[in-house]
Amino acid sequence: MLNTLAQAFSLICTWEVIVSMLAASVYGLVIGSLPGLSATMATALLVPVTFYLSPIAAIATIVAASSMAIFSGDIPGALLRIPGTPASAAYADEAYAMTRKGEAELALGAGVWFSAVGGIAGTLSLMILAPPLAEIALSFSTFEYFWLALLGLMCATLVARSSPVKAIAGMFIGLLVSCIGIENPGGIPRFTFGITDLFGGIEPIPALVGVFAVAQVMRAMLTPEPPPIPRRKFGSIMAGQWRLTRKYHWQMTRGNIIGIIIGVLPGAGADMAAWVSYAMSKRFSKEPEKFGTGHVEGLVEAGASNNASIASGWVPSLLFGIPGDTIAAIAIGVLYMKGLNPGPTLFTEKASSMYAIYLMFIIANIIMIPFGIVMIRLASYVLRAPRASVMPVIMLCCAVGSFAIGNNMFGVVTVATFGVIGYVMEENGYPVAAMVLGIVMGTMIEQSFVTSLIKSDGSVLPFFERPIAAILAAMAIGALIWPVLVWLWRKLKREPIPATSPR
Repeated sequence: MLNTLAQAFSLICTWEVIVSMLAASVYGLVIGSLPGLSATMATALLVPVTFYLSPIAAIATIVAASSMAIFSGDIPGALLRIPGTPASAAYADEAYAMTRKGEAELALGAGVWFSAVGGIAGTLSLMILAPPLAEIALSFSTFEYFWLALLGLMCATLVARSSPVKAIAGMFIGLLVSCIGIENPGGIPRFTFGITDLFGGIEPIPALVGVFAVAQVMRAMLTPEPPPIPRRKFGSIMAGQWRLTRKYHWQMTRGNIIGIIIGVLPGAGADMAAWVSYAMSKRFSKEPEKFGTGHVEGLVEAGASNNASIASGWVPSLLFGIPGDTIAAIAIGVLYMKGLNPGPTLFTEKASSMYAIYLMFIIANIIMIPFGIVMIRLASYVLRAPRASVMPVIMLCCAVGSFAIGNNMFGVVTVATFGVIGYVMEENGYPVAAMVLGIVMGTMIEQSFVTSLIKSDGSVLPFFERPIAAILAAMAIGALIWPVLVWLWRKLKREPIPATSPR
């Protein structure tokens, strides 16, 4: 064990690996903080660079860039209510509300601190629990994936501040959007109207950028400029983080656990981890009425969860070549290209390389704190810029990012369309986050449901017969009927007001 760790340290203590990791960290912070340029895109753009690097240096760039980009997506979410990555969308409203209250340092400090803590905790846990977690992931079939996706959809009703009916309506709009194209079990074009660009469906990233970024720009154009945030020098970014760690230690631990479990499941990733963790934080909080008004509790749990899931997403990738998320799928290609073929032999024949990967995750999350503080201080100048200067830059970033996704103008049209949809929905009280969640999870839930019915010959009993499927089914159904039960309980507890006779 000690000999393997020593070899791993020798692999990463080279100038090539150190310089590659530092450069990729800066790159990931910048790309993740720009609206429309996701962590997945940042990782994908690094693949040509890895051709010229050694195997360990190539993996180091992927690890550093993805970890930094997931965190830095919190920065525009807190400063402008425009999440830089889909994982940041779950709590962007909360972080922005804290900024409007004058607590930008606390929100951004919580983002960098608990992201780093979550990433380190997830990596340390996976060094011990990787084999059993991988076995659990392998036991999942389409029945479990269906209930897992449905549970993710139910989170839309738990995190919504509006009525559950409007949240469910927004979720169904997202599900309808996910049906567009030919990527369905039947391979039949749906809702394409003869437009070839729609055959590939609607990508979640342009939709997210549209409903959050473009809708925000439209709102800025059509409403008077709000009172400016008072000009003041930002204080310590890390002030109060140790107090939050002691106060919300259970929420942080729960976020780490949720992130590890969800991240190890193929196809789930940091997005679902953030949504589920924020929803659970609100559901089990002692102060649920404060959520949505600028309460830091949700940021603590969700921030720890999404970075913990980044490390755990590599478990099925390294052990069995099954990607835990899109970033891990790119990493698998780099591993094959560099001769580190995923499989159980990595833990025996190339154990030092395996431990080097885990050490790089730990190092990346440690340097995230000083690098993140510098990035936050540079980005905080956005608060002092006038709206007329900021909004055109945001629109330019949205257009460039959406064009880069598909390398055509259809991405730009998609962003503009969903900007209008997002603006109309929010003006009428429909949460756009529920629609985005429906778009992201729609394909998974449909394919899992249809495939499961084919396997069971049309019977619904297998959806409840498997132990893990039964547990997930109970959680999903419970999340669905929970608001109704709470409403009934409150109504039954309410005593009738006694009638008083006039004097």
